[in-house]
Amino acid sequence: MQELSVAGLLGVMEMLRPAFTQPSFGNFVALTLGWLLTPGRHAVTAALVVTGISGRRHHSSFHRFFSLARWCPDAMGRRLFDIIVKLAPTDSPIPIAVDDTLTPKKGDHIDGIGAHIDPVRSTRKHRILCFGHVWVVLAVVIRVPLCQRPWALPVLLRLYRTRTSCEKKRLPYKKKTELAREMLDVFAGWVGERRVEIVADSAYCNSTVTSGLPKHLVLFGAMRPDAALTEPPAPQGKKQGGRPRVRGQRLATPEQVYQSAQYGWYADKLVLYRREQWVTYQEWTAQWYRACGAQLLKIVLSRLESGRIPFRVFFCTDPTVSAQYLVQRFASRWAIEVTFFDLKQSLGFADSQAWTRLAVERTAPFVAFLFSLVVLWYVSCARGSALDFYPVRPWYPHKVAPSFADMLGAAQRAALLSGVFDPATNSNNLHNPFIPGAAPRDCARDGAP
Repeated sequence: MQELSVAGLLGVMEMLRPAFTQPSFGNFVALTLGWLLTPGRHAVTAALVVTGISGRRHHSSFHRFFSLARWCPDAMGRRLFDIIVKLAPTDSPIPIAVDDTLTPKKGDHIDGIGAHIDPVRSTRKHRILCFGHVWVVLAVVIRVPLCQRPWALPVLLRLYRTRTSCEKKRLPYKKKTELAREMLDVFAGWVGERRVEIVADSAYCNSTVTSGLPKHLVLFGAMRPDAALTEPPAPQGKKQGGRPRVRGQRLATPEQVYQSAQYGWYADKLVLYRREQWVTYQEWTAQWYRACGAQLLKIVLSRLESGRIPFRVFFCTDPTVSAQYLVQRFASRWAIEVTFFDLKQSLGFADSQAWTRLAVERTAPFVAFLFSLVVLWYVSCARGSALDFYPVRPWYPHKVAPSFADMLGAAQRAALLSGVFDPATNSNNLHNPFIPGAAPRDCARDGAP
């Protein structure tokens, strides 16, 4: 079982081979295993040192993997998505989450660097700026066996550049919402006509994202408390001329509904954030023309019993969904926040010192895709094997599900046992865990060290 787990790690990487040329794939395998094994601050040179390649090959070829090699992060993300789809039920929608994260950087020579608001340290009254990169991320949200919470696996990333940075480089400026819509259009081409459920916070719930969105892409988002809502337009009479109306009569805003006593409240017990809790809410259908056009929305107003915000408003572009499903689906958005934490704490998502344009635009997606690769390998190969064990923590006796740190530890043990850096590696022990009965292939050939 342990041998299959080790070979399965290389087998997952083997499925990504079509995204690279033959020499680049060998460098990809070396950098992947080295990046997983690197303790502390991550870098290309650190990955070469920890694997022992630094004494046998020059580091410049591995730096050129990010700055000059012919491979596209979107193609790599497409291959990862093909693996994720095989693990998801075929008769259910594909849930995805869209959000952005800040990675602090220093140095004027770094491409794409800019001054951004730090959402963690800032408050409503005080804005704190931080120099660095902002990445807009699209991740597929899946359920992992033995884990109560959903996992968000990144498959598409875009670097947001400030207007000042674009003017210096003479590049077209794109807002974060425009980058998100660009990724949604790419993702729509991957899934065909299959239903996709997008979860996003209020920053991505506007006309830039929703205008012209295909019907099989359903948005679950947050709404402003003062949103201007309207009824659907009444049918136009035969004797009425002119252009038909697209909006009906004005309705009360969510804030006015919350303050009014004439609307009834419902209460249900839902599983949110891995625990059962009572949710008090109101629901109705209306139009939000400014953000979503003339389409009818399902709106849920939820009353909060604690915190400084008295209520939250959620909506869905499919008016037929239930209020319970809408709230639970929006709660799954938190999985991408946990992914951002794991990427920065465990995989060095913000550590890279790449400064040229291509290197910057490829290194962060490479690290994000390693997160997805590790989770996919653990689910398919390592779970329940000899490599899968948790460190003993007497003060944490109730732990029943693995964290990403546990999955990464199993991947590190598999990388050490893989022998891919040994010239005498036997290529017949490679196994593809996603294709039953697939013939073994040599992952270490064509330029691999």
